[in-house]
Amino acid sequence: MLQITEIEIKKRLAFDNPWWDKGEIDIDVQLWHRRAYFDGFMRLVWQTAVNRAVVLMGPRRVGKTIMLTHAVQDLLDNGIEPKRIFYVAVDTPTYTGIPLERLLRWFMEMYGHERSDRLFVMFDEIQYHPDWERHLKSLVDSFPAMRFVASGSAAAALKVRSDESGAGRFTDFLLPPLNFAEFLKFTGQEGPDKAIDPASNDCDVDRLNRAFVDYVNFGAFPEAVLKDEVRTAMSRFVANDIVDKVLLRDLPSLYGIADTQELKRFFTVLAYNTGMEVSYEGLSQASGVAKNTIRKYLEYLEAAFLIHRLHRVDRNARRFKRVTHFKVYLINPCIRAALFGPVDASAEAMGRMAETAYISQIAASVVAEYCYYARWGDGEVDLVRLDLEGQRPVLAEEIKWSDRPAERPTDELAGLIAFCKKNSLAEGLVGVRSAVRHTKVDGVTIMMQPLSLSCYQRARIYLNEAIAEGYDPRTLDRLP
Repeated sequence: MLQITEIEIKKRLAFDNPWWDKGEIDIDVQLWHRRAYFDGFMRLVWQTAVNRAVVLMGPRRVGKTIMLTHAVQDLLDNGIEPKRIFYVAVDTPTYTGIPLERLLRWFMEMYGHERSDRLFVMFDEIQYHPDWERHLKSLVDSFPAMRFVASGSAAAALKVRSDESGAGRFTDFLLPPLNFAEFLKFTGQEGPDKAIDPASNDCDVDRLNRAFVDYVNFGAFPEAVLKDEVRTAMSRFVANDIVDKVLLRDLPSLYGIADTQELKRFFTVLAYNTGMEVSYEGLSQASGVAKNTIRKYLEYLEAAFLIHRLHRVDRNARRFKRVTHFKVYLINPCIRAALFGPVDASAEAMGRMAETAYISQIAASVVAEYCYYARWGDGEVDLVRLDLEGQRPVLAEEIKWSDRPAERPTDELAGLIAFCKKNSLAEGLVGVRSAVRHTKVDGVTIMMQPLSLSCYQRARIYLNEAIAEGYDPRTLDRLP
């Protein structure tokens, strides 16, 4: 049987690295918007003081490959010679079974590079290379003058294996889906006389709410935002190209899941019930999946950036020793819209979709681990933030897609008011549909504003903190 020759592989490498001849990346990729996280990512790529590989993680279709290509252009723009930048898409069939080091050495042979040369080496979709973490660690140790960057979509495997096998050799960088602030920037809705002006925080509530509904339905993925043909085929783009590939290919191949249809059925139940409190027992009855298996599936789905869990505290903000109930949110609401159809502003499901969108802003932030929801007897609070020691609440918030709380705060916000009083919180925050109102009920100041505005403000805060060189969670207690 004929084998792929070294000459043919080198031709393929040249095809994948067009800047070797042209001196720049393809023009169509240059025209794509750069993600807000790009500068923070490039700080790591340029960093030479610490000998580590940068591992770019995130869900499918959030722009990891585009970011790597933009990184190539940034290197070129800053004086790096084109033939010192090497990119490999590991999942390309031509490279199947070829060790990473052999590919690197072929590249070095092509251009006469030495082991001590300063090269930038990028491995895209690295999780499809067997024992990738061991091979990448070996390259980092063997070629200390070179800068290695890797990316992959199956974040569960990347995170677990980079923690276990790459200790001291890998630096993880998370690229999440578009948050609401990025979505508005991508769609040109920020600025004077637009939906919102970030300089003044002034907004046109009606326009901002329409943009928020659009975001809920298709706003998390750059391609869906920028390409009309993708936006009009969201069920295929998200359900088939993103969800199915993770559920039916990535996770089963990485974790040996035999019953892929069971996993898909379980995820469908979660997606339909996004934003609702669930229990292991209830999920088992609804999906037909054993409770022990459910625990594993939840871990896999959360690590693969498909879901986010909020755990429960009681009226005194105390956490439960035995976790039986929790809330599950899709990591972005447009997954539900793709699976079950888009929603409009008046749809019954819009309340839970809006809450899912709001929580998704927090899920990728530094404060996510301090966030809970509260439920006790006949009371509840949608979002509770504990201090850094996890001892006391510093924030209590209700998330509504309705103006009823503004009309009847005593009735609609009884749980929030009771929680604030019990925990000596002077104020509670409420996201509503359109109203702006500050009022005092039973000694507690209630601050209401449109949920879409709150979502935008949260998104900007967390985005700015994420891309800064350092951050302090204590600065994120409340909206501006």
